[in-house]
Amino acid sequence: MHLIQKAALFLLLAAGGATVIAQPYPTKPIRILVAYTPAGTTDILARALGQKMTEHWGQPVIVENRPGAAGNIGTELAARATPDGYTLIMGTAGTHSVNPNLYRKLNWDPLKSFEAISLVAMVPNIMVVNNAVPVKSVKELIAYAKANPGKINYGSPGNGSTAHLSMELFKSMTGTNLVHIPYKGSAPVLADLMGGQISVTIDNIPPYLPQVKAGKIRALAVSPAKRSPAAPDLPTIAEAGVPGYDSGAWFGLLAPAHTPKAIVNQLFVETARILRIPEVAERLSALGAEPVGSTPAEFTALIKSENTKWAKVIKEAHVQLQ
Repeated sequence: MHLIQKAALFLLLAAGGATVIAQPYPTKPIRILVAYTPAGTTDILARALGQKMTEHWGQPVIVENRPGAAGNIGTELAARATPDGYTLIMGTAGTHSVNPNLYRKLNWDPLKSFEAISLVAMVPNIMVVNNAVPVKSVKELIAYAKANPGKINYGSPGNGSTAHLSMELFKSMTGTNLVHIPYKGSAPVLADLMGGQISVTIDNIPPYLPQVKAGKIRALAVSPAKRSPAAPDLPTIAEAGVPGYDSGAWFGLLAPAHTPKAIVNQLFVETARILRIPEVAERLSALGAEPVGSTPAEFTALIKSENTKWAKVIKEAHVQLQ
């Protein structure tokens, strides 16, 4: 056999061997990190995706809750994970737009440390009070707070969370004095709100809306610039007495930086497919979440613009972490 023929045969065998050795993705369980406690919006969205990915791929997709430090613990864990597509994170406006503007010594960067996969959902915030608070509107809450300065507390899923900043923005725009009580996630906030330990919160709508409908807490308004289809009768905070108020949240899937582009694109296609499934879209919409399914490039652009937005809010609201 001529040398050229031998070389050609070697390359052919090598190419064939590579085809045999190369494994399709995924070939083992995937974990989606959630940097907050179970039962909150981030957790709900991650589990909705994970369930459908498991059904479609035949590989377990496990949601792992790693709360703490306003989401920084779980986010850093994701940033340091092996970039092979088997560790993902459900990022939020808090972890990837707020925290970088609040914490000066993070060991990760919202853009450089991650590959954006897809924006999963936009979610409005909802202002709710426990049933013992004697107010039924935003204007009544403002009047009640001004009559009782420093005596009314509010809960948030943690220092620096979008819920924390949303309430600080409300305080700044209304001249009210409410005391912040930080928790480690939305679930304990909701539990203490229903139990009467805290008076009010502005937080992501999904975990709260079922309890509002059940009459266990009272909703006053939603906080984006437009009303939520999930609660069309609720006014926006801007409509209810605080002109110009606008605060919502977003949630999206990311992978560690340097995850192969082919895997990132496959995850994007799968995420977009899941969000188009009627039962998933209906479930999220009923909770107040607007399914999106944007491209990696579109999601990256959103993260950049949101960093600019929250940096301005933090500066103007003079937020101080406890």
